[in-house]
Amino acid sequence: MALDTPPSQGRGATMFFERPELDRLFRLYGRMVAEGEWRDYAIDGLRDVAVFSVFRRSSEAPLYRIEKRPALARRQGAWAVISQAGLILRRGHELDQVLRFFERARFAVVE
Repeated sequence: MALDTPPSQGRGATMFFERPELDRLFRLYGRMVAEGEWRDYAIDGLRDVAVFSVFRRSSEAPLYRIEKRPALARRQGAWAVISQAGLILRRGHELDQVLRFFERARFAVVE
């Protein structure tokens, strides 16, 4: 490891969420669990990306993945919401901006 490299970015270091980011993700998760939409979650810290996955059932593939990729921060934005099919549904520079995807009004049948 080079002398000028911060310890958190050394060889083999993993990317992870910071406490305020986790707080925001868990508030969203708690709200969606209360609404009956989500039932389980997983957190992965990989070399270049941190992933918060949410599941409708724990035996299925993730319903959504919320990813933090700092390498894309200057270009497309470090944050992304990715669907079960792998489509990027929302991308941005700020976590709150990206999580607004889940706050859209849900349509209901009105008679």
